[in-house]
Amino acid sequence: MTSIDVRNLTKKYGARTAVDDLTFSVRPGRVTGFLGPNGAGKSTTMRLVLGLGRPTSGTATVGGRPYPALREPLRHVGALLEAQAAHGSRTGRDHLRVLAASNRIPDRRVEEVLEETGLAAVARRRVRTYSLGMRQRLGIAAALLGDPGVVLLDEPSNGLDPEGIVWMRALLRRLAAEGRTVLVSSHLMNETASFADHLVVLGRGRLLADTPLRDLIRARVRPRVRIRTTDATALKDVLARHGHDVVEQDDGHWTVEHARVEDIGRLTSAAGVPILELAAEEATLEEAYLDLTGSEAEFTAPRTGRSAARTQEA
Repeated sequence: MTSIDVRNLTKKYGARTAVDDLTFSVRPGRVTGFLGPNGAGKSTTMRLVLGLGRPTSGTATVGGRPYPALREPLRHVGALLEAQAAHGSRTGRDHLRVLAASNRIPDRRVEEVLEETGLAAVARRRVRTYSLGMRQRLGIAAALLGDPGVVLLDEPSNGLDPEGIVWMRALLRRLAAEGRTVLVSSHLMNETASFADHLVVLGRGRLLADTPLRDLIRARVRPRVRIRTTDATALKDVLARHGHDVVEQDDGHWTVEHARVEDIGRLTSAAGVPILELAAEEATLEEAYLDLTGSEAEFTAPRTGRSAARTQEA
């Protein structure tokens, strides 16, 4: 199987270092989410993998070879970096036929990817008449054209409607299930959590995390419990006696940070506190991501809520 291997990769533009001694691998059979704030170096790294720039030092290879050394590269690597890349005067079908001819891909494959991406009905229309979502689908069709073992997509859900996002999610999962290597850059944390198995996170050009998604969430977000009661005074008293802080939320429920349901359940039951709701609040990728990258963003606004509280505690 083919992997993407980045080793000690550095890219400098004058005095600015866009990618800083970066090392990670993207393995087959899983979807790897590629995350980081604006300016973290994600797009630069993807361009270096695709031979669209020369590294200052280090290497980026696909299956052990640099991208420019691949013959008929669309058969090995499919990529979407810019949805506006297609010539506006060409039809969607002709855009794909030109790409196919350049890599000796049969025309029947053009028809297959048009069907797969839902563009068959508009294939004769000129690309300049396409919506952003349609252009995005065309870019994904181009990435799939050579039936490649490696797929790199930069913000693939951009411009897609809800049906398109669900379709794309299923597509990514299918590609990984077929044993392909899939790297997806995104700023949408909830969407990334719906399809990614593994995460590579950058900050200011450096590697911050290379880990399974669930492991990152568990490591960065502490457990918390959601409670509703008819006797808030009793609840606060019993939890305070056992070292727990309880905070009332706007909708009337209470939150206990750094706690587990079974422990809170035992305490409240023993004290006879009436409980209407007792549940673990699911930690999110967004919370874990913000906790990890909070000091790495180029541009930030004041935080509110739980993320701000965690930052102040740190």
